[in-house]
Amino acid sequence: QVQLVESGGGLVQPGGSLRLSCEASDGLSLDYFQIAWFRQAPGKEREGVSCIGSSDSTIFYADSVKGRFTISRDRAKPTVYLQMNNLKSEDTGVYYCAAEQFCSLSVPFGKDDWGQGTQVTVSS
Repeated sequence: QVQLVESGGGLVQPGGSLRLSCEASDGLSLDYFQIAWFRQAPGKEREGVSCIGSSDSTIFYADSVKGRFTISRDRAKPTVYLQMNNLKSEDTGVYYCAAEQFCSLSVPFGKDDWGQGTQVTVSS
């Protein structure tokens, strides 16, 4: 079972940028997995943000972040990144990554092994 660690969050003003990182806690490769980013805003349910396929041929973005966020994979690190540009206040929340068999923005049913996540706060 792959254990993932998220990092890169912080406090940023509207219009600013952050780059989040997702890597395996044991340093193993993520090449054989689809990696998805999810977020949970205060008082709201978790939602899908972006997903990248194992071959990088499949990439999905939520409509709310399309054109502003970019997901990518560095197979040498190994790390999956989420570059977030032109951040808005509604992007505030805890961001999580997950390794799945299929690339999807749907929250995995019954998943109970979420990591600590990384806090993103967009405020002026």
